[in-house]
Amino acid sequence: MGSGDLGASASSPSLSQGLRYHRRVLFLTQMQLTTGKNEEQRTAPDGNGLENGSEKQGLRGSSWGPQGKAGTKGAGKGWWKSQPPDTVKGLLVALFGGGVPAGFVAPFTRIAYEASQVPSLEILLFRCLLHLVVGVYIRIRGAQLIGPREAWRSVFIHAIINVVSIACAYSSFMVIPAGNASTVRKGTSTLCSTLMALVIDSYHLSVYDWIGLLGSMVGLALIVVPDLVNLDKGSRLADIFGYTLAMLGGLALAMALMIFRTLTHPSRLLTAVFTFGVVGSLLCAPLMSLLQKPVMPLDPLTWCCVTGITLLALLSFFCANYAVTKTHPALVCAFLHSEVVVTMVIQYFVLREPVTPYGISGATIIICSIIVITAQSMTQESSGKK
Repeated sequence: MGSGDLGASASSPSLSQGLRYHRRVLFLTQMQLTTGKNEEQRTAPDGNGLENGSEKQGLRGSSWGPQGKAGTKGAGKGWWKSQPPDTVKGLLVALFGGGVPAGFVAPFTRIAYEASQVPSLEILLFRCLLHLVVGVYIRIRGAQLIGPREAWRSVFIHAIINVVSIACAYSSFMVIPAGNASTVRKGTSTLCSTLMALVIDSYHLSVYDWIGLLGSMVGLALIVVPDLVNLDKGSRLADIFGYTLAMLGGLALAMALMIFRTLTHPSRLLTAVFTFGVVGSLLCAPLMSLLQKPVMPLDPLTWCCVTGITLLALLSFFCANYAVTKTHPALVCAFLHSEVVVTMVIQYFVLREPVTPYGISGATIIICSIIVITAQSMTQESSGKK
């Protein structure tokens, strides 16, 4: 073997080691590049790397991931679109929760007065005592009885005006026919709320709202004006006094709803109910002894009527105040006119008091006005969503 062969054989191991080294470096470099690309794909917001793919696959089969939540939100959003908007919800609450239960209050007050001569302030005192029970529920929830300190003034003014409104209304129910008293009170509240909307409020009433309000006022005029023209001379003074009380009650109701609309604390409904009970109890107890003769009812009919008045009036109080948080008080008062229709029906079938053709025509116009405002509100909300 020559020296050349010895050199080749000596250099071949070092050559093979060098090739192996270069291959290893090249392999590691390729691995680093591949790993960098994978990391970029995983961290990219729109990447389609392994991690995103695994997340997508896992989220398709699981309802806990972001896409499952998005799917749930989408389904909930579709379900929510099928629900009535806030404006229509407020109007429906005013119609069925505020107006219909209040329609029973006037006839029940008249029946209690004719059965046991129970005065109006005594009935109001029973109602205020029921409102005080709400304070227990407020304390259980851990809320403040009268709301935050900055809202105390508005809450107490709202309670005082409400007490005046209901005291005037109950007194008018005992002097003039219940249907007429309810009509005048609700008509005055609607008219005053509309004027407040023009003068001191920035709420925009559409053309259909004005048509509905005008129709409601025309219907109320058809019910009341013929009776005012044909007043009996012997009872004219008492009738004028009763209609005046009803008008004052309507004016106070419009003011109370407008004030409640300015309250913003979360427990405003409960605090308004409790404060009404406190103020009403403090005012009615002494005034009842000074201005009227208290009576202790003995017959079951009177107690049933008084219990029905307190419960139904409490429900109406809740719903009317809730409705003004969703829409304007003028529209709420227009929907509270359903009280007039219910009162006229009970007046005719239970109290056996006659209902004139003017009254039937007026009630029909009121119902049509309510339908117009509701249809317009639903159409406006649906077009706004589109």
